[in-house]
Amino acid sequence: MSWVDELRWGSDGLLPAIAQDAVSNEILMVAWMNREALQLTVQEGIAVYWSRSRNKLWRKGEESGHTQHVRELRVDCDKDVVLLKVEQVGGIACHTGRRSCFFSKLEQGVWVDALPVLKVPEEIYRNITPKKGE
Repeated sequence: MSWVDELRWGSDGLLPAIAQDAVSNEILMVAWMNREALQLTVQEGIAVYWSRSRNKLWRKGEESGHTQHVRELRVDCDKDVVLLKVEQVGGIACHTGRRSCFFSKLEQGVWVDALPVLKVPEEIYRNITPKKGE
């Protein structure tokens, strides 16, 4: 059995993938991977995800230049979630132009922005507007 077959893939053939900064341990984003995305990630050393909305593979940073170089790959105890420890090129992981997709925090029952926009999306993306979660 190969290492890919040891994982517990969802009924849709996907696994959640958490991208974490390899140095600071900050959680940058969560995306989805299918078998091909995971295998390409390992082969190429850069994060490749599966876009559920576009129904296709996407290399993180293919439009923005904000690629993720994978330094380590882990799996949880149930083997149904992968963790990518990455070097985030350009310091921006979120399509909103922030360092992390986890920029909202709950304060007194209201979600507030806790991280600044480092670069507005219109400056990052030329021909497309990424959808939430991509």
